Amino acid sequence: MGSGAERGPPVKVLTCLESPHAFWRLSAEHERALSGAFPGVEFRTATEADVPRHLVDTHVYFGWRFAPSWLPAAPHLRWIASPAAGTDHLPVTEAHAAGVAVTRSYGFHGRPIAEHAMGLVLGFSRGLFTSQRVQRNRVWWKDELAEEFFDLAGATMTIVGCGSVGGHVARAARAFGMRVIGVRRTPPTSAEPWVTTAAYPAVAAADVVVDLLPATVATHRYFDRRLFAAFKPGALFLNLGRASTVDQLALLDALDTGHLRGAALDVTDPRPLPAHHPLRLHPRVVLTPKSSVLSRTYMNEAVAFFAANLHRHLAGRPLEGLAEVPAALPLRTGG
Repeated sequence: MGSGAERGPPVKVLTCLESPHAFWRLSAEHERALSGAFPGVEFRTATEADVPRHLVDTHVYFGWRFAPSWLPAAPHLRWIASPAAGTDHLPVTEAHAAGVAVTRSYGFHGRPIAEHAMGLVLGFSRGLFTSQRVQRNRVWWKDELAEEFFDLAGATMTIVGCGSVGGHVARAARAFGMRVIGVRRTPPTSAEPWVTTAAYPAVAAADVVVDLLPATVATHRYFDRRLFAAFKPGALFLNLGRASTVDQLALLDALDTGHLRGAALDVTDPRPLPAHHPLRLHPRVVLTPKSSVLSRTYMNEAVAFFAANLHRHLAGRPLEGLAEVPAALPLRTGG
């Protein structure tokens, strides 16, 4: 993390990283590591209930959540740092208006999400989910699997919202011999011939489509009836991004008509789905409880990212992962 010999009045950092799971919780070891790396910084830890009363002299906040109502109680706050990959749960607009920077974290969510994505793809491609579903009441189902399985080698995966996490998913897919197309709003560089801004041709060519879009005004129900209709018949759909990016009624129609082979959803609206929701009961839908980012090393890497950014903050350098105020910029092209 570095030596951190900063001078002047101490910068005060407040942390609130509570979780029932150790890998999402700031440990005493993490606290000692930060204090040792930044001897000129005063670190304090608070429960969420106690955060408001500690904000009066706080300069930097590092936590999972920050309520908009907390901002007036934080006159000296300059930076809200989140260990999460997204910032749609944070008051980005309000913080910006108050002159407070908001940052997300990145660079370490990709590995577990890539593992999760390929696990789901393999579950469908090798008939694992079907086998688990029918083993209690069927003696033998080999012929059924012979009809529904598909080879990953030579198949095409399209990743919509292809940034840092998408790069990890792409590398994992290529390890199975898949061809990968990445779709994103910004034009590709010369080193990214596999990336495009044209979503419609990209999903039309795909055997597997992975949604990694963030939640913005521009991506709200991005996957709608028109886009699902453009999918290759028999394609598999994975949503590991945000629930708001999918029109779930349109997804159900695409599944019920047989246009889609199946869907794997790590995010849904609402969350969790009601017991009798058609997506929960659908035979070709697999749900996971927003578990794609589970990793035993999560907080270790989040703290390392925060420490590197804190060095930048103390040195007056630009922060990494700055969140932009939401804007309605179109992403979809090519259809």
